[in-house]
Amino acid sequence: MTVHNADIAAVFEEIADLLEIEGANPFRVRAYRNAAREMEALGVSAAEMVAKGDDLTELPGIGQDLAAKIREIVETGKCKALDKLHLEMPPTITELLKIPGLGPKRVRALYEHLKVKTVEQLAKAAKAGKIHELEGFGPKTEQAIVEALAAHVTEAKRMKLAIAAQYAEPLSEYIAKLPGVKEVILAGSYRRARETVGDIDLLATAKDSAKVMDGFVRYEEVKDVLAQGETRATVMLKSGLQVDLRVVEPDCYGAALQYFTGSKSHNIEIRRLAQEHGLKVSEYGVFKGDKRVAGDTEESVYKAVGLPWIAPELRENHGEIEAARAGKLPKLIEPGDLKGDLHVHTRATDGHNTLREMAEAARAAGLDYVAITEHSRRLTVAHGLDPQRLRRQMAEIDKLNAELKGITILKGIEVDILENGQLDLPDEVLAECDIVVGAVHSKFNLPRAKQTNRILRAMDQPSFSILAHPTGRLIDTREPYDIDMLKIVRHARERGCFLELNAHPERLDLLDIHCQLAREEGVLVAISSDAHDVRGYANLKYGIGQARRGWLTKEDVLNTRPLKLLRPLLKRTISS
Repeated sequence: MTVHNADIAAVFEEIADLLEIEGANPFRVRAYRNAAREMEALGVSAAEMVAKGDDLTELPGIGQDLAAKIREIVETGKCKALDKLHLEMPPTITELLKIPGLGPKRVRALYEHLKVKTVEQLAKAAKAGKIHELEGFGPKTEQAIVEALAAHVTEAKRMKLAIAAQYAEPLSEYIAKLPGVKEVILAGSYRRARETVGDIDLLATAKDSAKVMDGFVRYEEVKDVLAQGETRATVMLKSGLQVDLRVVEPDCYGAALQYFTGSKSHNIEIRRLAQEHGLKVSEYGVFKGDKRVAGDTEESVYKAVGLPWIAPELRENHGEIEAARAGKLPKLIEPGDLKGDLHVHTRATDGHNTLREMAEAARAAGLDYVAITEHSRRLTVAHGLDPQRLRRQMAEIDKLNAELKGITILKGIEVDILENGQLDLPDEVLAECDIVVGAVHSKFNLPRAKQTNRILRAMDQPSFSILAHPTGRLIDTREPYDIDMLKIVRHARERGCFLELNAHPERLDLLDIHCQLAREEGVLVAISSDAHDVRGYANLKYGIGQARRGWLTKEDVLNTRPLKLLRPLLKRTISS
């Protein structure tokens, strides 16, 4: 039985939910939530660590109790602490927390007074008008719940890209090892590097497709076989992720790959172009009448309709076909183009490794430089730095730079942007930094004009270098704050500063459309990991995927520059 990090995270999240509904100690709840986040972001397999006998308490936020629970989940697939909570409260009740407007206290009230423990029971109670009678609710709340339930029913379940990768990549490797399989590739929204994926599409070529299907449905993580034929099967994994596998002939592999990569709107345009050329495009190839004229490779499909090959990340019908026809497709950034990382934390604030460890890990990740950007004093929950502590760290960086080979540490800070647009630390200390990353960490609900002006004023501060995670969104958790992105991008251009693409899988912020806007306006984007431990640099690959979706080239990204070219750009922002 394989247990993925995401499986462990799901157990800890459910424990946290149930404890919160029960009214448990907030610190205990937070410990489980932090552990869940650590498991989701962990760059190595916790199951492999357990198998090797590694000390799990070395992981950030994992003490003896949580380490024991991780080992228990890995070895048995269960957690006694969660089973105990299920005896006290039904497991279905945590689904209620996904309904907007229902926090733990309200969920508990609904359960205690109306015996509501499922979404279906909640809908019946709302329809019967029973909810508004409860203390702390009222007619408006009841109506909001009705509307939220309607949206919840139509909302398709999607999984964050980095979580889906924990299931998709091992499954792809498993299929590749099945007898007779020649090629296998992940298609669909996963291949297009979408921020979230609804299901997984796999494509393979093989000598005996029926045997591949038999091997596929016997995969240990398959919960249900929804369909199985000689060349196609659909299964539901225990994680709740649906997977479709198709085995195709080599002659139509490229056509099938193009078709099942999508997007739907992109493929509609390709079929329309084919019709203009007197052709028909399907998953089986490109046909002129009954004769197949292309389809063994994706390149042949695009060539048949008069286009060069289009990178999967661009296939959203957002202008890529017009650009391809005009010969103006960008040469997208590649992972190896990054020279450094400009947003990294250590245990001086809320990181989990030392300055030396983070620097050495950056070097091991193939980077030439790394900017240490701790939180500033306003973010007390992260033990943010005041001027004295920041200066002490800068002195430590100078000392370490004199010792280390093959990596240069830049002195920086992730400084809070206050509500009035001022920065959290005085300019005289910020001016001593190599890089100043400004970030909004509070007052997310300000009106559009006020939130925009707040950021514009911050960018006007003489030491401001980069706007961190510019929209503040957390995927599936927090909506972007309301800002005029065009104004911010143009102000960055006028001011000579930059925007961050935060590569953490929970953020992926800039949005792809804003990356494209920055490119069009000539504003450089910094792809940064926001690493809080040595494993965090692995997130850069997700930033690259998002950058490619945003049409960014090597030239559009700030930290593809070697250090000798980067320093003058940063110095210009610090002194302007």
